[in-house]
Amino acid sequence: MNYSQLFKDGLWDNNVAMGQMLALCPLLAVTTSATNGLGMGLASMAVLLMTNTLISSLRGIISPQVRIPVLIVLIATAVTLTDMVINAWMHDLYKVLGLFIALIVTNCAIFGRAESFASKQAIVPAMADAVAMGLGFTWVLVAIGAMREVLGSGTLFANASLLLGPHFAWLETQIFATSPDILIAILPPGAFMALGFLIVIKRIIDNRVRQPADTSLVQLQS
Repeated sequence: MNYSQLFKDGLWDNNVAMGQMLALCPLLAVTTSATNGLGMGLASMAVLLMTNTLISSLRGIISPQVRIPVLIVLIATAVTLTDMVINAWMHDLYKVLGLFIALIVTNCAIFGRAESFASKQAIVPAMADAVAMGLGFTWVLVAIGAMREVLGSGTLFANASLLLGPHFAWLETQIFATSPDILIAILPPGAFMALGFLIVIKRIIDNRVRQPADTSLVQLQS
């Protein structure tokens, strides 16, 4: 198993949001701030890690005839546990994310990784894939939330200590002395624009990286 390629796929090449265009509902709905994006990303990664580990460890005893229902039950179990943990220990974050934590069970990215990877791999690669995909999804959530928060409120990771605990107080930053008050940034259209902006940047970087390789190949062929 090539773990470096696994993480490269999860973080960039096959990123859940920018590459596969999955899980856009929570991505667009909760990213009004970087703090909310971080909380949702960590919750999604926890579910991914639990489901991939469970499904990989049980892959030898799950009958093909009931594979899909079993995967759904395992994912629902992991989501329920995550929902209860956040409600118990991070209640302020739970009040913000609310329904979208429960909706992780319908996240196509979670089910897709369970079906296409975890159900066919050993436990360690399945766990590595969950971490890679989870980190990739989390950084996109945080990036979109940060762009919207800075433009809309002039802050970065506002209320991080209240939502995620006192250990995250160092994240709270005041970017502008006065808020820019660009209202569209924290409204739904702002989420679409921020995601589009990130996708454009990714495509530009990918094209820049690909061009030298293509040029070298043409020179070798000639």
